[in-house]
Amino acid sequence: MSTTIIQTETALPPVGAALIPTEHDRQIAAESLQARSALAQATGDLVLTVTGAGGTAGEMRVPASALHILFAALSEMACGNGVSLLPLSAELTTQEAANLLNVSRPYLVGLLEKGDMPFRKVGNQRRVRLQDVIDYKGRSDGERRTALDELAQLGQEIGVGYDL
Repeated sequence: MSTTIIQTETALPPVGAALIPTEHDRQIAAESLQARSALAQATGDLVLTVTGAGGTAGEMRVPASALHILFAALSEMACGNGVSLLPLSAELTTQEAANLLNVSRPYLVGLLEKGDMPFRKVGNQRRVRLQDVIDYKGRSDGERRTALDELAQLGQEIGVGYDL
């Protein structure tokens, strides 16, 4: 399968930096998403033809799995949201980790000090791996779902409900 990507900028943002879409970027991302159903069926490697204002700049082979990341980024850009890409091994500050978990920084520090999530110290500052934050969030979400299921079950057993 072959597709064409029009390159508007040659410089890539540094890893972890947010790419804030312009209105033009937002419109192109929305248009690109309309073509995704045909491309989403791709299972083998893709050959992307990169085209700029001066014509074809070259081709590159990429795995089809990278298409999922591209579609997710385009979807966010089409909504006007900034997008960043971080490797799972990236280290976050406590504020960045707290933002991802939607908790306060002091609450996150408490979790770290209790041993709920591994961290390392750089000087007097704590650093948390993105993978560890994602793992904690998965465990926390699972525990929350289990507790809610148990509450719902107890409510049904004692007859508390939303009967009409």
